[in-house]
Amino acid sequence: MEAQMNSKKNVGAKTKSRSQDEVKSLTNRLNKISGQINGIKKMVEENAYCTDILNQVSAAQGAFNAFSRELLAAHIKTCVVQNIKSGNDEIVDELLATLQKLMK
Repeated sequence: MEAQMNSKKNVGAKTKSRSQDEVKSLTNRLNKISGQINGIKKMVEENAYCTDILNQVSAAQGAFNAFSRELLAAHIKTCVVQNIKSGNDEIVDELLATLQKLMK
């Protein structure tokens, strides 16, 4: 669960190993969101009524929020806790900055 530096895909970026269950859960949520977005796009293309589209947008936002909550909980339980235990208190500032972005 340790955050690592210099991954092959994103040099200089932190990475995190995830369990198969976590990857599956997050991927399932993203697939649901992708389907919702595609559905909204189709509704626009088919001239659906505005409030019907907005209701679907609200549902997609809810799905994004659920994804964010799940990812944030995993982050706190693994990355944040591990960093604090190893003496890296700077992780708290990173977490606070992330929370501020999520609360916009």
